[in-house]
Amino acid sequence: MELFKDKYTPALLEHTGKLLHQFHPTLDTQRFHDLVFAEGWDTLEFKGRIRRITLSLTEVLPDRYEEALQIIEQAAPDMRGVEYLFVPDYIEVNGLEPEHYALSMKYLTVFTPYSSSEFAVRPFIERYPIETMKHLMEWTGSSNEHIRRLASEGSRPRLPWGSKLRSLVSDPSPALPILHALKQDDSLYVRKSVANHLNDISKDHPDLVLDLASTWYGQHEHTDWIVRHACRSLLKQGHVQALRLFGYLEQDAIHIEHLTLAQETVAIGEELHFSFDVVNESGEAQMLRIEYEMGYMKANGKQAPKRFKCSDKVYPPGRTRVTTKQSFKVITTRKYYAGLHTLTIIVNGVETAAASFVVEV
Repeated sequence: MELFKDKYTPALLEHTGKLLHQFHPTLDTQRFHDLVFAEGWDTLEFKGRIRRITLSLTEVLPDRYEEALQIIEQAAPDMRGVEYLFVPDYIEVNGLEPEHYALSMKYLTVFTPYSSSEFAVRPFIERYPIETMKHLMEWTGSSNEHIRRLASEGSRPRLPWGSKLRSLVSDPSPALPILHALKQDDSLYVRKSVANHLNDISKDHPDLVLDLASTWYGQHEHTDWIVRHACRSLLKQGHVQALRLFGYLEQDAIHIEHLTLAQETVAIGEELHFSFDVVNESGEAQMLRIEYEMGYMKANGKQAPKRFKCSDKVYPPGRTRVTTKQSFKVITTRKYYAGLHTLTIIVNGVETAAASFVVEV
C-alpha cells in the first residue's frame, strides 16, 4: 500500500517545477529540486514533506507575496489532489502577517478546489478568529461546493491531520452559524463535512449536538442524513438520547439467543465467523441497531473494546438468524496480541450476549 508521503516522487516535483517555470521563466528548477531533496528528506513524513516543499517554493518564487500567488494561481489547475497540499500550505507559511491577510483569504478560496485549503486556513482562525470566521460564514454562500465545504471543514475543532482548534474545542458556538447555513446543502461532499464537524463537537459537547440534532431532525432529507451521520459516535457509545432520537428504544421483548462461534481459536490472518438469533417477542416489527464489540487483548494483558456495526434495520416478529464475521488480517492501525478475546452483541445500546475465544499469534 502506497503511503501518502511516497506520492512525492522526483517525477512529481520535476513536473511541479516545470509547471511553475512556464509562468515564471527565471525560476531555477534545479535549485528547487535540490532544496526539496536535501539532507533529511527520507526521514520526513507526509506533512513534513509538504512543509519542505513549501519552504523550497518560497526560496525560488518571487519575494513579493502577491506576485508569487499569481504565478501559483496560473499553474494550480494542473496541480490537483492531496499531493498538492503544499499549494495552500504556501499561504499558511507566507501569508499570516496582517498586511497579507486579505490576499490570503482570497487565495485560500482560489486554491481549495484544486487541493483543499482546510489545513492552511486553521492558523488564520487562531490568529484572527473574528475576521476569519466572518469570511468562513461568507463562503457558505458560494456557488462552489469546495468553498462551501472549506467553511465547515476548515473550522472543524478536531480535524484529522490538522492542528486542534482549542478555542472551538472549548466553545464551538462561533462555528454553529456555518453549520446551520449548510445543513440542507445539495452537495453530499459538503454534508459529509458538516456531519463530521458535528461529530467532532459531540466528543466534547454531546448535549449540544443532541439538542441541535433533535431540532434539526425531521426537517429535510439532507439534514436528516447529516444528523444521523453526526451522531455516529454517540450511537456507538450507546448514548440513550441519541438512540431514542432515531427510534432505537430499549426492548425487553428482544433477545439474542444461540450466539455461536465457528471456531474457538483464531490465528492472525484468519477470520472469526459467528452467528446468533435475534428473537423479537413483541409481536410487532422493531427498529434495531445491532453492533458487536471485540474485546481485543492488549500488550498489558487487559482487553480494550472496539465496536463494529452489524445491522441497522427493522426486524420482524419471531426469530431471525444473523451470520457475520470479523477479520484478524494484519492492518497498520491495529496490532494483535495472543490471548483471550471477548465478543459481545449489543442491541440498541444494551449488551445482550457474549462469548470468548483465543487468538494465536
